[in-house]
Amino acid sequence: MTLEEELKEIANVPNGFKPMEHLADSLEKERTEKELEELAFTLYASEIYQIRMVAVFLFGKRASKNREVLNFLKKNVSKDDNWRVQEILGMAFDHFCKEIGYEEALVTINEWLNFENSSTRRAVSEGLRIWTSRPYFKDNPDSAIRLLATLKNDDSEYVRKSCGNALRDISKKYPEKIMDELSLWQGSKEELQIEKIIFKNKNLGHFLNNNQKE
Repeated sequence: MTLEEELKEIANVPNGFKPMEHLADSLEKERTEKELEELAFTLYASEIYQIRMVAVFLFGKRASKNREVLNFLKKNVSKDDNWRVQEILGMAFDHFCKEIGYEEALVTINEWLNFENSSTRRAVSEGLRIWTSRPYFKDNPDSAIRLLATLKNDDSEYVRKSCGNALRDISKKYPEKIMDELSLWQGSKEELQIEKIIFKNKNLGHFLNNNQKE
């Protein structure tokens, strides 16, 4: 099957991302690094969001090797008007972090968390879930919590929701650490929204009650 035929099939995929990911994986094996990069930019120019999803997977594979590609993800892909493409942005960023090592990626993670575009910030909080299942953060959950907590007063509800979900993930294994972090918050309406999401972990409420009894 030619690439054109494969892309026609991809364009008809109604849901999910696996076919796009599989095509990107196949292309990585077949093309040189330069060819892969050029193809990614060509595909990203498509008006068909499924094809742009393939492109973003390819960008993720190249981001650790080319800073310009990483910046394109941060500044350009984050402006894509399709939410499905935005979901792949998070996966692409996680792939970048995995390639260079999550500890080595800390500076870039912090940079993205403080970037002006809300979709860039969300790509980090969402893309690295479950944070404490990732190397480095698995051994340093406090670091993951501190980084996510920088979003607690984010002006985007979209970002705050992702932050809350990511912290709730962590609360399942590290309830005490999450409670310690929440004790430092000032009770703004943005923080309260995130706390509400975190406390959807019912076990966290049980943990709090048990501690109060003690």
